Amino acid sequence: MAEDILALIKENVIQGRVTRDDEGFDEGLVGQAGVSELAKEALAQGVSSQDIIKLGLSEGMDIVGQKFEAKKYYLPDMLASAKAVGAVMEILEPYLTRSNIKPKGKIIMATVKGDFHDIGKNIVSILLRGAGYMVKDLGNDIDPQVIVAAVREEKPQFLGLSALLTSTMLRMKDTIQALTEGGVRDKVKVIIGGVGTSEEFAQSIGADGYGADGFQAVRVVDKLNTSRKD
Repeated sequence: MAEDILALIKENVIQGRVTRDDEGFDEGLVGQAGVSELAKEALAQGVSSQDIIKLGLSEGMDIVGQKFEAKKYYLPDMLASAKAVGAVMEILEPYLTRSNIKPKGKIIMATVKGDFHDIGKNIVSILLRGAGYMVKDLGNDIDPQVIVAAVREEKPQFLGLSALLTSTMLRMKDTIQALTEGGVRDKVKVIIGGVGTSEEFAQSIGADGYGADGFQAVRVVDKLNTSRKD
């Protein structure tokens, strides 16, 4: 039954298990199907990719987010669950394309010029894909003009900027200024994140939102997306 396999996908996202060889957080799971095998089985049973995302991946990551915020899960635990979601999204991508499911919106992600850290950005990208957004990841150490060109070409509704180093945080301001000078600032909502950033810093540089972690980033994008459609 669809409900049973979706529940298993959800549970294995929580457990951070990609394949049957993975241990998970609870004992005795090795040998049982992980999210990759379960997603393929669900598709074979006729379960829609949309239900797999909404009822399996998203609901699973909601619980992971709650555990993370309650300090029951830590960064390695969240990474394991995010990796599980990413593996399923790769499997689902061709099905989503064929079924012509319209994404909730498009977001470009980038770590700013001079900063080579991308773990946080990668987590946010995976969570956004699992939440139904189309994500184009430009990578790290990205020049402001490259970001401006990507915004102009891709026409995303959102731009996510990441920086881990305090020395590179001001490149976010430079990037927003470049968007203004390039005539595309009013075309895209800018969300920032990274260890040294804050809500106050986001406001000071003219960003539209701030995510303290991947889960908050998704909530901020969802809120901005709802406001945009109102």
